[in-house]
Amino acid sequence: MSDPLINIVARGARKLNIDLPPTAGAAFRAYYDFLDEYGKNVNLTAISGDEEVARLHFLDSLSLLQTAPFKNAKVIDIGSGAGFPGVPLKVAEQTIDLTLLDATGKRVSFLSELCAKLHIDATCIHGRAEEAAHNVEMRECYDIAVSRAVAQLNVLCELCLPFVRVGGLMVAMKSTDSELEVDEAKTAMEALGAELEESIDYTIPDTDIVHRVVIIRKAKNTTEKLPRRFAKIQKSPL
Repeated sequence: MSDPLINIVARGARKLNIDLPPTAGAAFRAYYDFLDEYGKNVNLTAISGDEEVARLHFLDSLSLLQTAPFKNAKVIDIGSGAGFPGVPLKVAEQTIDLTLLDATGKRVSFLSELCAKLHIDATCIHGRAEEAAHNVEMRECYDIAVSRAVAQLNVLCELCLPFVRVGGLMVAMKSTDSELEVDEAKTAMEALGAELEESIDYTIPDTDIVHRVVIIRKAKNTTEKLPRRFAKIQKSPL
C-alpha cells in the first residue's frame, strides 16, 4: 500500500529537481511518526497530519536546497526546534555536516533521539545562540547558518551571523511581506560584517503557498563584542 506522505515528498522533490537518496522515503515517514508521538508530551509544532507535515515542514525545508550550496557544507540550524529545516536538509543531502542548536532542553532531547532513529550523524547542542556564538569552537566556522525562527531579521542576524565564516552564508526563512524587515536589518548586517546578497521567493510544491529565503553573505569578521546578551539585543536591536 502506498504511503501518502512518502509520495508527497517524492513528488515535491522531483518538482524541486532534488534527487533524494533511496533511504529518504522511509526516513521522512519515521521522522513524522516520531514527531507525532513525541509531540503528545512536548510542544514541537502546530502543524499536524502527515500530508500537512510533508508539505509545510518537509518540502518547505527541502526548498532551501535550490537557494544555496549545501553539498559538503558545514551547516548550523539555529533555533532548530523540531528539526526544521536542518534535519530534512540532511536527509536529502547526506554530505551536510550538521549542527542543531536549540535553547530548550526538551527539544534538544527530541532532536538527539530523532537523529539516532534516523541514523543521522548530527551534533545536537543545548544552548542559547548568543552565548554559543562566543565559543571558539563554533564561532565563524560554519559555511551556512539556517534559521526558521520567527525573530525579526535584525535580531536574527545578531544571533546567526557570528557563527558564519567569512565568505559563508546566512539563510533565513521569511514571509513574502518581509521587504521592510529586510531593509531595516541592513544596519545589523553591516555591523556584523555582512551584506544582503538576495531574496528568493519560492512556492512549496503542490501548494499555492509562497515563502521567501533571505540570503546574507558574510564579508568580514564579526567584532568580538557581538552578539550581545539577549536582553540587550531585544531592547536595542542593531
